[in-house]
Amino acid sequence: MSRFIFTVFVLLATSVAVAGDSWPQFRGPTGDGLSDAVGLPLKWSETENVVWKTPIHGRAWSSPVVLDNQIWFTTAPEDGSENSVLCVALDSGRIVHDIKLFTGNEIVQEMIALNTFASPTPVIEDGRVWVHFGVYGTACLDTLTGKVLWTRRDIHCDHFRGPGSSPILCDDLLIFHMDGIDVQYIIALDKNTGATRWKTDRSLDLEAYVPDQRKAYSTPLLIEYDGRRQLLSTGSEASYAYDPASGKELWRVRHDGYSNASRPLFRQGLAYLNTGFGKAHLWAVRCDGTGDVTDTHVEWTLTKSVPCKPTPVLVDDLLFMCDDNGVASCVEATTGEVVWQERIGGKHSASPIYAEGRVYFFSHEGETTVVAADREFKELARNQLEEGFMASAAVVGKALILRTTKALYRIEK
Repeated sequence: MSRFIFTVFVLLATSVAVAGDSWPQFRGPTGDGLSDAVGLPLKWSETENVVWKTPIHGRAWSSPVVLDNQIWFTTAPEDGSENSVLCVALDSGRIVHDIKLFTGNEIVQEMIALNTFASPTPVIEDGRVWVHFGVYGTACLDTLTGKVLWTRRDIHCDHFRGPGSSPILCDDLLIFHMDGIDVQYIIALDKNTGATRWKTDRSLDLEAYVPDQRKAYSTPLLIEYDGRRQLLSTGSEASYAYDPASGKELWRVRHDGYSNASRPLFRQGLAYLNTGFGKAHLWAVRCDGTGDVTDTHVEWTLTKSVPCKPTPVLVDDLLFMCDDNGVASCVEATTGEVVWQERIGGKHSASPIYAEGRVYFFSHEGETTVVAADREFKELARNQLEEGFMASAAVVGKALILRTTKALYRIEK
């Protein structure tokens, strides 16, 4: 067999192997970092188990989303003067689309090292991808042609430190947070036209707080419990549940904390909510309440070594997490009791993922620490790439799709 024919055969076989697999939103199909993939690599480096590596222009922390043979993500230059969306072929790493969406941004807000002008993660379904840059713009594109189907540039807030909340889909709605230092609200657009369907202001009055303590960056989570759909939504100084169809507030819980980036989790009637900066706490709150449930529905709180930015993973009855300074923990989901706690090192912003009995933690320094998802701490591997991780990983087939600060990788045996 010629080398050319063999290469084509391998690429086709790879495409078939991953056909139908998807990672359509921030933190995957169910929004919680869990994957049922089998056969993911345990070990890799710049020269081991790398199918391809594609350099990416700009400075941006949005995570990749994947459907069929397409990987989509956003980017922007360091000065925030424009916003782009890219599509990379899953089988080859080739850049299929590199589309400059918004230029001449009139509102270039302050930026810090922990954030960028393209941090929100896209959301994708068959034939369509939606990208969001906070105040800088929101758009829907055709995934085959890259044609821009609609845009919105009139949805405003003062992010102060840049945008961060990612959009989600619910039926025919595109929903996202706009929690700035001036206004705080959650909004739903018609996913097909971009028209506003509902907009709900946060009910907690933040006027008494200094501006920096009014903003938030979390992504909502859609759940169903006891026959009622709820949109779990973390904001500054409080977390909320909304009716996703109308935007009506169902319940809220008050807590200290702001600049929340961690996404809510849900299991067996409990919402797991991160209070964000100041000092992060993890709250477990029952989801069957109405109105202000702060005094009635909080099951437990955890205050030690809780991450400000990375979201934990919830595996059966255990929560696995790593705080921003490299302390990993295993916690009982029903009681909040700490099972084990170990320092794995590094700085952490990316959220971990779970697959095949393993939890993968990704650091600013480009190191991935793999541990057993078990009640006893067991380190399985450490893997180093050249650049660091700010974006969270995606999983398709037997591959990890990793975005570092400079490149996109397909890691596979």
